[in-house]
Amino acid sequence: MTTTQQPTTAATPEAEGSVYSLQGTLLEACSCNVLCPCWIGEDPDKGTCDAFVAYHFDKGKINGVDVSGLNMVNICKIPGNVLTPHTWKVLMLVDAKATDEQLQALQDAYSGKLGGPLADLAQLVGEVIAVERVPIDHTVRGGEGTLKVGDGLVEADMEPYRSGQNVITTLRDSIFSTIPGSPAYVAKAKTHTVNIPKHNLRWSFQGRNAIQGDYVINYSG
Repeated sequence: MTTTQQPTTAATPEAEGSVYSLQGTLLEACSCNVLCPCWIGEDPDKGTCDAFVAYHFDKGKINGVDVSGLNMVNICKIPGNVLTPHTWKVLMLVDAKATDEQLQALQDAYSGKLGGPLADLAQLVGEVIAVERVPIDHTVRGGEGTLKVGDGLVEADMEPYRSGQNVITTLRDSIFSTIPGSPAYVAKAKTHTVNIPKHNLRWSFQGRNAIQGDYVINYSG
């Protein structure tokens, strides 16, 4: 897997001829302490990692399909080192507002079918438990991120760390990234709850690791 981050370019997310071009915000939280060792290629704090990775698409097209304004959340169970191929189990939750065409486009891109940096990320997944539509509220205000999925399926409240000069603490050039090519913001989740018993996905944490980010991901094939 090659997901070493490079400085984000100013390329427009509607670059002509792109296979996919996506711009938005990331909210991520997991069972590890701050900072999650997975991002630098080390094993999770407790040997395994329970996480969600939530994307909001401010702007985006996938093979010409407009996905602007949609949200997507991957609920992940990672049994060991994050970089071990074909080991993650993932439940993919797509915005209830998505059409069939939009859902298929997102599934194609994030399953790795279309290639590029998202395929590098997808090769870590060994099993997709299911793909489901649910209402998703993904919000970032004043640096604080909140995520609410369905009726109590996922709830989280997080905020990035800042320097003494109030500059957001940034993670760059890490060996692993869920937003390849963009810097990530080191954060803490005050609350982080996943309650999806039908898929045996249930956990709740306070004061654990979180990651936020603003991203641009372009792939032209």
